[in-house]
Amino acid sequence: GWSKEDCTPRLYPAAKGQYMPEVLAEMKRLNVAGVFFGDPAEVKKWQAAAPERVIPGTAFKSVQTPDQADQLKRLEVAFTRDGFKVMGEIGLQYEGISPSDMRAEPYFALAEKLDIPVAIHMGTGGSGRSNISRPTFRGSMGNPLLLEDLLARHPKLRVQVMHAGYPMAENMLTLLQANSHVYVDIAGLIWSYPRKEVNRYIQRLVEGGFGDRVITLTI
Repeated sequence: GWSKEDCTPRLYPAAKGQYMPEVLAEMKRLNVAGVFFGDPAEVKKWQAAAPERVIPGTAFKSVQTPDQADQLKRLEVAFTRDGFKVMGEIGLQYEGISPSDMRAEPYFALAEKLDIPVAIHMGTGGSGRSNISRPTFRGSMGNPLLLEDLLARHPKLRVQVMHAGYPMAENMLTLLQANSHVYVDIAGLIWSYPRKEVNRYIQRLVEGGFGDRVITLTI
């Protein structure tokens, strides 16, 4: 549950029934759109509430389940018929699996075939993640350079590196320099770490010449 601590900024849950309207009101105030990931039915609810602000995304559940054919079929329908625009969030790092692992190959091949960008969790997973909730999480699997073999196999694949590969700025810059279809987002960082540290990390990417490939928000 939530523990109320005196911290800045204060992050507490919205009142019952107010989460969606409060988020959408803030997006309207800031005049932004966002990519929304999750259960397709839930994402569609958000899209119905604010179609001009919600970019729908969905992904496969795991590469370690036996229903790969069913998952691929569901995704193809989602992207070709149901209007979903992004394959994500892809959380292979939480399973301790590299994004270039061949078990994920059919999903990335589908994304490249349909010209659907993929959003892959890379980098931070939250403090103590491996000890508290996800013992299979591996920080090493968030190294942005682990994407290189995947990108070599799929040179037209567009990749959104979620959480910008934090804190591996030098490897992130190396990947961005070598691959023109790679972008980063800073979601998660802006409420997980001290603002000064987050700004320093973003500044490093921008000063490296890649400010035009930084995405600010996914939900």
